[in-house]
Amino acid sequence: MKKGLLVFSSIAAGVGTAAAGGLAYLKKKGICPRCEVKKAVSKLHRNYINETPYNNGTCLTPPMGWSSWNCFRNKINENVIIDIAKAVKESGLADAGYVYINLDDCWQSSMRDENGKLQGDLGTFPHGIKWLTQEINKLGLKMGIYSSNGTLTCEDLPASLNKEKIDADTFAEWGIEYFKYDYCHNVPLPTAAPYIDSIGISGNGLEKEIVFKASEAVLSGEAKAVFEDNGNSYVKGLCSGIGTVTFNNIEVRQSGKYVFTLIMKKYDSDAKYCIATVNGTERYEILIPECKAFSREGRHQIMIELKEGKNVISLTNPVGSEQDSASLLYERMGKELKRATKEYAEKNSCDEKKIVYSICEWGKNRPWKWGGSAGNIWRTTPDIFASWASILGIYEVNVRLRKYARSGAFNDPDMLEVGNGNLSYEENKSHFTLWAMMASPLILGNDIRKFIMPDGTVDKNSKILKILTNKDVIAVDQDALGIQCERVKTNALTDILVKPLANNEVALCFFNKGLGKAKMSYTVEEMRNLVDVTLPKASRYICKELWSGELTETENVISAEVQSHGVAVWRISAQTE
Repeated sequence: MKKGLLVFSSIAAGVGTAAAGGLAYLKKKGICPRCEVKKAVSKLHRNYINETPYNNGTCLTPPMGWSSWNCFRNKINENVIIDIAKAVKESGLADAGYVYINLDDCWQSSMRDENGKLQGDLGTFPHGIKWLTQEINKLGLKMGIYSSNGTLTCEDLPASLNKEKIDADTFAEWGIEYFKYDYCHNVPLPTAAPYIDSIGISGNGLEKEIVFKASEAVLSGEAKAVFEDNGNSYVKGLCSGIGTVTFNNIEVRQSGKYVFTLIMKKYDSDAKYCIATVNGTERYEILIPECKAFSREGRHQIMIELKEGKNVISLTNPVGSEQDSASLLYERMGKELKRATKEYAEKNSCDEKKIVYSICEWGKNRPWKWGGSAGNIWRTTPDIFASWASILGIYEVNVRLRKYARSGAFNDPDMLEVGNGNLSYEENKSHFTLWAMMASPLILGNDIRKFIMPDGTVDKNSKILKILTNKDVIAVDQDALGIQCERVKTNALTDILVKPLANNEVALCFFNKGLGKAKMSYTVEEMRNLVDVTLPKASRYICKELWSGELTETENVISAEVQSHGVAVWRISAQTE
C-alpha cells in the first residue's frame, strides 16, 4: 500500500473509532443520535411551512406614500408630520396616489401608559397619535406607524414582541392603516420543546379537569414515550420539528372556549416552545419561560376553542432555524392586526380600517419564501441609502425574486431615495422606474416641503416632483395584475425588463448600468413568448415611451440609445384594426 493511502486509512480508522465511541456515549446518556443529526440539519433551512395566503383584503397594488426615516431619522415631531402631510396634499402627490403618511422609529415615548399601551413621545407628540391620525385623515390621507419584532425598536424604544395583542388593539383604536414591523432586538423562539407528561381540559361547564396521558397518545416522527422507575412517564422528541404527539379523542359536550393545561416534566431551565394545533386548523402558541426545576412537573395554561364532540389536538415545536422563528413571529402579529381591526369595527359599528402589514426583517431569513402567508409586503434587502451603489445593489437582489410576488403580496426593496443625496437626474429617474417595474411599494423618503415655494405655490419646475408624479410610470407600478417584471436579458452593462400589464398590454424597460451610452433593442415576438404576457399578435404595435411621452409604432423591433445609468421604458399595446 502506498504511504499516502496508508496514512488516510489510519486516519479514517481513527475517526470511525471516535464516532463509534461518540454514539455509545450518546446512547448511554439517553440521547438519540439520529435526532441530534435531524436537529442540526433543521437549523439550515425552513421547517415550519404555512401555505395559507395572508389576504387581508388590502394592498392589492403596491402601497404608495411617504415615510419619515430617510429624511428626518429620529428628528420628528407632530408639527413636521402635519407639514409634510399638507405638502403631500398641496403638491399633487396625494392625487398621484401617495396616501400613506408613515411614522418610522422615534415616534413613541420610552414609557408605555398606565394600561400598558404604547403612546407617542410626550414632548414631540403631545397631542397623541390618535389625534395626529385624525388630522392626517382630514387631509384625505392615511396614517402609518412603526414598531419592531423585538424587545426594543432599532432606536431602543418600546417594541411589540410578546405584546402583539395590546399593540394591535392600540393601532386599530388609533385608526392606523399601515404598519412597518422591524427586526431589531429580536429574540428567536426556542428550538427546545417541553417534555409532555399529559394534557388537561377544564372549564366551560366541566366539573373537573379531564387529563390525557401523552404516553397513550399517537406518536410520530422522533416523538418517544419514556417510562420512569417511579411509574411516571413523559413524551420527548418534539423539538425542531422532528416529532409530534397527537391526542385523537378529546371529547366535550358543547362548543366553546376551554382551559388547555400542558402538564410537563421539567428537565432543564431553558425556555421551551410548542404549537398546539386543534382539529388541524387552529394553532395556539405555547411559550414556556425559563424555569427552576424544584419539582418534577409544571403546568402551563392557555385558552383554546373546542367543538362539540370529538376533537384532535397535536403538539410539536416546528422551530428548528431562525427562519422558522421569524416567520412564526411575523405571522403572529399579522393575525393580531387582522383580528384587531375587525373587532374594533364591530365594537364601534364603523367601517373596518384594514392595515397594510409591512414586514421589515431586511431579507435576513428569506422572507420572500414565507412573507405571503404572514403579511402584505416584505423587505428583501438591508436598508437603502441615497447612493447609486446602494440602489443598484438592492435592485440586483430584488429583481430576481419575481416568482414570490403577487397582488396583495409584494417584494419590498425599501423606500425611495429619489430627491435625496447626490443622485443625478438619470439616476433618480432610473431608481423610480426600476421600482415601478418591480411592482414595489413607492414610499417616498425626501422632504416634500421643498416642493412648496415660499409664496405657498407648488414648484412645478421641480424635476424631482415631475419624476414622482409621472402618472404613466406610476400606472405601471399600480397595474391591477400585480406582477413583478422579469429580467429577460442581462449582462454587466445592460438589462432588459418586461412587465405584463392588464388589458393585454406590457411594459418594456431598457436599463443601462454602464458609464457610457448603450444601444439596445428587443422584439415584440420575444415578449409574446414570455410567461404571463398576453399581448395579442398584431400587424403593428403602439409604443409609448413613458418619460418623453413619444408615441411610435413598430411591427416587431423596439430600439433605443440609453443614457448612462438611465432607462427607456414603454407601454406597448397591439394596434386594433
